Amino acid sequence: MVRVFLLGSGVLLAAFLAGPIGSAQAPAPAAAAPAARPAVAAEPRSPARSAASTPAGAPQDHGALLKTYCVTCHNDRVKSGELSLEHMDVAAVPTSAETWEKVIRKVRAGMMPPSGMPRPEPARLDGFVTYLETSLDRAAAASPRPGRTSLHRLNRSEYANAIRDLLALDVDVTSLLPPDDESSGFDNIADVLTVSPSLMERYLSASWNISRLALGNTKITPSTATYRVRPDLSQDQHIEGLPPGTRGGTLIQHTFPVDAEYVIKVRLWRNTFDLMRGMEDVHNIEIALDGERLALVTAGGPADFPKMTENPGVFGAELDKKMTVRLPVKAGTRTIWATTVLRSHASREDLIKPFIRTTVDGLDIMGDPSVDRITIEGPYAATGAGNSASRRKILTCHPTAASQETGCARRILTTLARQAYRKPVDSGTTDLLMDFYRKGREGSDFEHGIEAALQFILASPEFLFRVEPDPPAKVAATKSVYKLGDLALASRLSFFLWSSLPDETLISLAAQGKLSQPAVLEQQVTRMLADPRSETLIGNFAEQWLHLRNLKTSNPDLQAFPDFDDNLRQAMKEETTLLFDSIMRENRSVMDLLNADYTFVNERLARHYGMPNIYGSRFRRVPVPTEARRGLFGQGSVLTVSSYPNRTSPVERGKWVLTNLLGVPPQPPPPNIPPLEEGGQDGKVLPLRERMEKHRKDPVCAGCHRLMDPIGFALENYDGTGRWRTTEEGRPIDASGTLFNGAAIDGVVGLRREIAKRPEVFVGVLTEKMMTYAVGRGMEYYDMPAVRKVVQDARASNYRFSDVVLGVVRSVPFQMKETR
Repeated sequence: MVRVFLLGSGVLLAAFLAGPIGSAQAPAPAAAAPAARPAVAAEPRSPARSAASTPAGAPQDHGALLKTYCVTCHNDRVKSGELSLEHMDVAAVPTSAETWEKVIRKVRAGMMPPSGMPRPEPARLDGFVTYLETSLDRAAAASPRPGRTSLHRLNRSEYANAIRDLLALDVDVTSLLPPDDESSGFDNIADVLTVSPSLMERYLSASWNISRLALGNTKITPSTATYRVRPDLSQDQHIEGLPPGTRGGTLIQHTFPVDAEYVIKVRLWRNTFDLMRGMEDVHNIEIALDGERLALVTAGGPADFPKMTENPGVFGAELDKKMTVRLPVKAGTRTIWATTVLRSHASREDLIKPFIRTTVDGLDIMGDPSVDRITIEGPYAATGAGNSASRRKILTCHPTAASQETGCARRILTTLARQAYRKPVDSGTTDLLMDFYRKGREGSDFEHGIEAALQFILASPEFLFRVEPDPPAKVAATKSVYKLGDLALASRLSFFLWSSLPDETLISLAAQGKLSQPAVLEQQVTRMLADPRSETLIGNFAEQWLHLRNLKTSNPDLQAFPDFDDNLRQAMKEETTLLFDSIMRENRSVMDLLNADYTFVNERLARHYGMPNIYGSRFRRVPVPTEARRGLFGQGSVLTVSSYPNRTSPVERGKWVLTNLLGVPPQPPPPNIPPLEEGGQDGKVLPLRERMEKHRKDPVCAGCHRLMDPIGFALENYDGTGRWRTTEEGRPIDASGTLFNGAAIDGVVGLRREIAKRPEVFVGVLTEKMMTYAVGRGMEYYDMPAVRKVVQDARASNYRFSDVVLGVVRSVPFQMKETR
């Protein structure tokens, strides 16, 4: 049932949802057939063995292993880890699937039996886990359980991408919608994407603003948009994207709604020292629009420096006035920059001089004037709607007479609704949109009618929510699991790979019932991965999985790391983004995330890593200088987000590896944990390893630290920002340790090799994370057979990226669903 409330202008205010929205797509005929095993649920095989092999040993043999090596700790009396295996029946594994999946996860990762306890021979232990996996996978293949995703609201990123693809319009959603909650590591999990009356009001307001902007409503009220530069961005060097021969500044993309006059203001950093720094020399600051110079402002030198020292406030106001431009601008998205043009006699040292920060009276001072912000005001004196990309996308026909308006409006709105609602629309839906068009058209013109209907589309539940209708009641009564219809599959696929709406190709194939055909589905996945829109798989999936989004809030202490700045922060993120992109675009093994012998750097990052002979702000692919820099473990992004502001954190780094690479996150710490003791008995600061050893003497803390600390200390040769070091507090760093599986390692190379020995563990965690992101819900124990099948199938190609993605798309959780 859908109850719709309308407000004055005829725009949706809120919708209370209790069941399918709109016309439900009929399920595929196969969904109604009883009990036939679906193609997507083919019998899984364990990644640890070949297809032809069978699990070693009889149930009684595995029961003896369980009793000898597991039940001594996991019994009803001791119940280590809140788990008892004392009464588990290895002859009936599927009846206790949830418990056995916990056992499999720990044993596959090498965490059980724990280091120091008796262990069976590796082959026997592997046979035990293989037996458990095979039993569970066969049961899951015979009776698949795909789980159920609840009604799925578009998150903020998906909403922005949908607007971009629907209307050819980039919008700043951070000013329109609040941040989304996260669950299971991602912000696209349906259960936490809740809806409140206040949020519906925000969507309503957004639909109104976006509709006016997209169609170029000339009555739009003038507004101000401000683009600030991060205060820790070093502007003593060239900024990527700005013209050669410039230093510092910023470049922005701004959408001008209509043809009109606009005021562009550039402002330098404003406190007294910022305004005066470097001003003994003359500086030429260029302001440009789409590459064409609007102004070249001269500041500093013998004429200006005395004014600044006498009255910096008055001089600053005069400078602001000189850096303000009012001009007519055509509607559309334009590029604006403000940057310092280098003098023609600049030396090589001027071009590559290092980042220098000094402090005067507690304020950070840098060597050259730097841009603080660009502000754009307008529109003023609008002359017309213009010819923006969004108008061209929406207005696919232009009536020249009143008699043509209704037909043209119907065509436009049918096309928009088809993509916005992700399905062919029936005549009833189009008639409803035409009612809104007529209401907006009254007393105005054709485009205002289209604008009113577009407002309704953007606030409609069928746009804001991803709806996967259940099959008819008579089917649901006899079958609790069904295969998704092609239109629902198209929507899942597009939001997985593009974080956006399906395009016309997907919708057409789905409407014809062809998308679910295996060959067609594989072809579409390949096409979509090659499309530039698949970059959102990096920005939304990889950045959340690897915690790269935390970089923007990582602020290393400048006393401990004096050369850290936003340039380095951005370069770190770009390095990891480009590595993931190369694996995806080149269809490389996902194990290259750990083992890649190449990376991507610019001059700023190369200097941080100590890599010589790399100049300029452009990123380029280079071989790693040492084995220690291979893959994620050698990248500053990962090492920085897993550190404290003033030092490294073996605990945080160990937790990051356990959670994101091995899939065995440690338990949350108990309350009231005392801080690390900084000094020893002589008052000297102790190395971090010695402080951690004292901390681990507390038996409450020892259990988890035995898992995390050896991993973290293996990375201790990297400081808190990923720079290589060999000493701490004047003492040699000891990066050796013994992992939870008893393996002795000596530093990051040993840690990486040990994890890479069992690729099925790392690939399994990657698959589980990707499946969580793709389906929009956390993975449960009954999803693990599907995860193992993806890993096993990808093993033949050495875990190529496309095979992992295809495995997720073909999986039971992705293609099937349980009825309510």
